[in-house]
Amino acid sequence: MTLRDSTRLVLLAAIWGASFLFNRITAPLLGPVLTAELRTLIAGIALAIWFAATGFNPEWRRWGRQYVIVGMLTSGLPFLLWAYAALSLTAGLMSVLNATSPMWGALWSALLLGERLNARRVLGLVIGVVGVALVTRPEPGATLVYPAIIAALAAAFCYGLAGAYMKRWASGVPSRGMAVGTQLAAGVLLIPFIALWPPAAAPTPLVAASMLALGLVCGAVAYLLYFRLVTDIGPTRALTVTYLIPIFGVCWGALFLGETISLSMLAGAALVVLGTVCVLRR
Repeated sequence: MTLRDSTRLVLLAAIWGASFLFNRITAPLLGPVLTAELRTLIAGIALAIWFAATGFNPEWRRWGRQYVIVGMLTSGLPFLLWAYAALSLTAGLMSVLNATSPMWGALWSALLLGERLNARRVLGLVIGVVGVALVTRPEPGATLVYPAIIAALAAAFCYGLAGAYMKRWASGVPSRGMAVGTQLAAGVLLIPFIALWPPAAAPTPLVAASMLALGLVCGAVAYLLYFRLVTDIGPTRALTVTYLIPIFGVCWGALFLGETISLSMLAGAALVVLGTVCVLRR
């Protein structure tokens, strides 16, 4: 990769690592549903305006069905699950659990695409499971909310399923159309569920700013960076951003929320990243 590509990759990891920090700030006040809803709509509207200005046509009638399916798998359900997990889990822990996405992707690729799970990939899956077990082990005197852990792993599970689905059934969809279409589709589909978990109070300036950052920066800008990387260096190399996200997620949580970084978290995160490397390498 060129220096410019490497810089984009690190910047993307820093942005997506910060998404867990912003979820921790917004979800307790706005609720998981509204947090996920605003995150998708803000990103989708911003991308729609950008693409309209640049003359790009997403071809809604042609690809609308794929936008809906992939939008729920990559944005609607995962964003809702992350926001729910953020009510109980630290930003650092969520970012580590997010790194299991390629492992779920390897399993789904074996089931849907017939890809062989060779010995290295199986070893990576085992290492990743051990890492998850270690990172989710409660410290002495602390408790973990296991429904939140399950929600975070389910969000990563959705990402893995989405990758295999797109490779088999949506490979012809333009990447820019997928970026804007998935966000808007997920945002529209989440609207009826807002009443199920109304906001606890009116948003503070910090919550409002974090919500805008979650939608504009972690959504619109991040998608533009990611799909530019996919074009320039290919999807496999672009996926290496997964290695870096936990580093930034843990650091942002410690710097801005005062989260504790324990030895078990560091060891578990290292195992999850190692497992991810084994799974992603061809």
